Amino acid sequence: MTERGDARAAALGDDAPRGAARTGDPRRVAAIVEYDGTDFAGWQSQIHSVSVQDAVETALSFVAGRPLVVICAGRTDSGVHATGQVIHFDTAAIRTPRAWVLGTNTRLPSSVSLQWAGEVSGGFHARHAAVRRVYRYYILNRSARSALQRTRTAWIPRALDADAMHAAAQVLIGEHDFSAFRSIECQSKTPVRRVRRIDVRRAGDTVWMEIEANAYLHHMVRNIVGTLLDVQAAPDPVGAMRRILGGGERRHAGMTAPATGLYLWQVDYPATYGIPAPSGRFW
Repeated sequence: MTERGDARAAALGDDAPRGAARTGDPRRVAAIVEYDGTDFAGWQSQIHSVSVQDAVETALSFVAGRPLVVICAGRTDSGVHATGQVIHFDTAAIRTPRAWVLGTNTRLPSSVSLQWAGEVSGGFHARHAAVRRVYRYYILNRSARSALQRTRTAWIPRALDADAMHAAAQVLIGEHDFSAFRSIECQSKTPVRRVRRIDVRRAGDTVWMEIEANAYLHHMVRNIVGTLLDVQAAPDPVGAMRRILGGGERRHAGMTAPATGLYLWQVDYPATYGIPAPSGRFW
């Protein structure tokens, strides 16, 4: 067992269920996790901060009766939410899908919840097997801030032209060097990504953007949103976005949009794995 596993076993202590169900050969289980990222320092486990990964691993380990380590589809940042985060873990514990979901949820904080779980083939990998990832970004676009949506949307009081934002966003479709939209902390070996679709729409006083790509750079979605907020007011939003993308300079793009409006919406896999689309959209 790794040092990390020893530490998690010690943290579980004597509360882990004993003899709750049989164990057998190691198997791989996938799950869909929904969470409000407000009170977490992001998905990834950190020594001095509370992470979503820590909460999920502790709860799943309780149900399994032994320490587990989970792999996620996308490492969301501090304050970012998810409706369709996908994870996988290996375990010798034999539990029904219902037992994984209900048992784990009893040990999770109210801001995190498993929505589905099921056994998958050993070749499944939550990160590497994904064929597309969809993010959504929500903006509350009105003069008065919201008390109820303060951690779920980004409040932008100035007037926004959603149609201009949508037109400018179409420049980003295809395979491009997205250096202008990557953070200085980004550790990716290449800035090239393929964006398949971007939509920007308005519904009342809410403006939302949905983006679909094979993978993303660090802060890429939030930097795109921040740039769209700028270019939508330009005389030629499409031309402005084209110049920023082609220039490849982060300093020419917009500010990083707040984390509060961002959601890992959905992660898709080849149908053979049987991972369902997230259900019960809350919005």
